[in-house]
Amino acid sequence: NHLGIRSSMASRQPFTDTDTADEAVRATCDDATICKRFATSKGYWKDPYIQYFVRSVGERKAPEINRGYYARVQGVNFLLDAFLKKTQCNCQVINLGAGLDTTFWRLKDNNLMPQKFFEVDFPTIVSRKIHYIKTKPPLSKPIIETHSTDSLLLDAHNLDSDRYCIIGADLRNISDMEEKLKKFQLNTELPTLVLTECVLVYMTPSQSSGLIRWVAETFHTAMFINYEQKERFLRSGWEHASALDMITVYSMLPQVDVGRIERLEFLDEGELLQQLLQHYSISWATKDKLRLGKVLCFFLQLLDLIYA
Repeated sequence: NHLGIRSSMASRQPFTDTDTADEAVRATCDDATICKRFATSKGYWKDPYIQYFVRSVGERKAPEINRGYYARVQGVNFLLDAFLKKTQCNCQVINLGAGLDTTFWRLKDNNLMPQKFFEVDFPTIVSRKIHYIKTKPPLSKPIIETHSTDSLLLDAHNLDSDRYCIIGADLRNISDMEEKLKKFQLNTELPTLVLTECVLVYMTPSQSSGLIRWVAETFHTAMFINYEQKERFLRSGWEHASALDMITVYSMLPQVDVGRIERLEFLDEGELLQQLLQHYSISWATKDKLRLGKVLCFFLQLLDLIYA
């Protein structure tokens, strides 16, 4: 019935520019997961859990893309693991725009679990992730193993266990996000690491500054890791901020492992990789009321970038 089809279409709300932009941002979640799936299939790093979020390895990715993801993943993990070790895991982690990230399972396997690991993303992405978790025992079993109380919340847009929480929320609506986090036992007194790998770049400057300022004002001891620039942190209430471009990160990673991954694939144009890595950086900021201080991690101590 052509009339019925037209009526149905007319009754739907038209897409706004914001809707279209948000859809494009959500698509980056799949792009990143697919790239990571391919890189791990080639042996760049181990991730036994990503296969449950991406069905197939997919088409071949360029070697420089694989090496770029390797440097990014290793660099972020370096900082995250150092924070967990320095706080002896008496802390919490909030991954904003987490997508289909598998960090919770990696930390569980490595006995580096914080008191609680929070993830926040668009409700549509969260509902997909929760579906995968519910239907894949290798994903759900570690969550159950870290949960001791009777009540485990699992609905379309939220998962809340003792140690792992996934929340569907829009990061641009800070009050709504904060309300949901506190509902699921966010503890503002605990040292807190906030991770935003590739989120702030998709927000307006005022939206991203508001988010950074909220973290600075909410937690007295915190670290913020971001796959972008550092200046906005210093304008938003953080005590210290530092950054390294990815070519520097790549050069600082354990050279035995770098040599291993460079033998995985032949790289025809080394200049392309150099240009790619120079274009990105990992930045981090700290507030340090508890004086985690100078030995936050070897990675930072080596460069003496945070504390003189």
